[in-house]
Amino acid sequence: MTRPNIIFIVADDLGYADLGCYGGREADFGPVSPVLDSLAKNGLKLTQGYANSPVCSPTRFALATARWQYRLRGAAEEPINSKTRGTPLGAKLGLPPEIPTVASLLKDAGYRTALIGKWHLGYPPHFGPLRSGYEEYFGPMSGGVDYFTHLSSAGQHDLWVGEEEHHDEGYLTDLLSQRSVDFVNRMSEGDAPFFLSLHYTAPHWPWETRDDREAAEQLGAGITHLAGGNIHQYRRMIHHMDEGIGWIVEALRSNGQLDNTLIVFTSDNGGERFSDSWPLVGGKMDLTEGGIRVPWIAHWPAVIGAGRSSTQQCMSMDWSATVLDVAGVAADPGYPLDGISILPVLQGEGAEFARPLYWRMLYRGQRALRVGEWKYLQVEGNEYLFNLSRDERERANLAAQEPERLQRMRADWEAWNAGMPAIADDASYSLVYTLKNMPAR
Repeated sequence: MTRPNIIFIVADDLGYADLGCYGGREADFGPVSPVLDSLAKNGLKLTQGYANSPVCSPTRFALATARWQYRLRGAAEEPINSKTRGTPLGAKLGLPPEIPTVASLLKDAGYRTALIGKWHLGYPPHFGPLRSGYEEYFGPMSGGVDYFTHLSSAGQHDLWVGEEEHHDEGYLTDLLSQRSVDFVNRMSEGDAPFFLSLHYTAPHWPWETRDDREAAEQLGAGITHLAGGNIHQYRRMIHHMDEGIGWIVEALRSNGQLDNTLIVFTSDNGGERFSDSWPLVGGKMDLTEGGIRVPWIAHWPAVIGAGRSSTQQCMSMDWSATVLDVAGVAADPGYPLDGISILPVLQGEGAEFARPLYWRMLYRGQRALRVGEWKYLQVEGNEYLFNLSRDERERANLAAQEPERLQRMRADWEAWNAGMPAIADDASYSLVYTLKNMPAR
C-alpha cells in the first residue's frame, strides 16, 4: 500500500457531547453533525481520548511537536494573547522554527504539507506555519477572529496567506473548507502523499452563523460576544463545519483518494459557553473531564474497519506520534517524542494499552493525572480522587476513602512534574469571562 494521505481536523472549543455520535441532541434543523457521525460509524470512535490542555495554544504546541507542551516557553501562556502581537513579549511566545514538528518531519520525508485554519503559535516575523514545516498556509494566526470581518480580539485584521496578510470575503468556516477542497484537488494530481492540518475556528466565539454578517459588523473588535449567542446559533456553527468536512470527503472520493486517506477529527480542548459535555462537568480552562476529554474520530477505510469503538486512553500528542508512525517517519533523535503511537489500535481490536496521562495549569493551580480508571485532581490546593469508571461526572471524591492511592498518585504526578521545566515566572492566563459576566457552570 502506498503511503497514506493524512488530514488532521481540529475543531475549536467543541464540547465532548456536541456531536451526534457522542450523544449530542438534534438541533431544531435536524442532526448537527451527520458527516462526522458517518465518519465515526464507518471508522473508529474513541470514548476516552483527551486534549493535552484545556485551552487553545498549549494543546497546539503538543499537536505540532508530539511532545509535552510544557517543554516550550510559549505553551506556558494559557493561551497566547493576541495583544502580544508585535510586542517584545510576543517575540518569545511561539513555536521556535528550529524545533522539529510533525509537519517538518513529514515534509522532509516527501509529504506535501499545508495548514489551513488556526495557527495560534506565535506571530511573524519570529514564528509562523511556513517556518515550522508547512509549505502552504491560509488562516488566522491568533486565537479567535470574527467569521466575517476577520478581526482578532485585539481589533487587528488577522487572515493570512503564507506570511502576507490577505483580505477575503466570506464566512471563515466556509473559506477554510473551500481552501481544503482546493488543496485536496491539487494534491490529487501529483504522486506525493499529502498532510493537511485543517484547524477550524468553529465553534469558537463570536457566535455567528452564515446568516449573521450584520451582527459581525456591529461587533467590531468585541468578538468575545459576551452579550450574544445561544445554543441554536452554536449548533448551526458546528453544522456549517460538518458540511465543509463533507465537501472534503467528497473531494477525496471523487479523486479516488478516500480509501487511503487517514482522517482524524478532534477538538483542541473542551467546550465553552454553549457546549454540551454530558455527563462530564467543567469546560475550557478546567482539568475536570469537561475541559479535557474530547471527541476523537479516525476514518481510514483501507485499515480501519467500520463501526469500531475504543476505550484507549490517549491525548493530542499521541495522535501526532501516530501520524508519524502511519507515514513511516522517525522522530528527530534530538527531540524524542513524548507522544505514543496508537497505530496498533487503529489496525485492530484488542490492541489497547496502559497510558498514564498528566496535566498542569497555571490557572487555579490545577494538576491532574489519570491512570486507568482512576483520576487524581488538584484545584486551588484542594485534592480529589475519582473512579471514572463509576463516576465520570467527578462528584464522588474518594480521597478520604483511598488515602494510599491518593498518596501514590500525588507522588507520581510530582515525579512527572519534576521532569518538566517550571512554569515561567512571567507566564499568564487570559479569561474571556468571569462570574461578573455569567454564573458558574
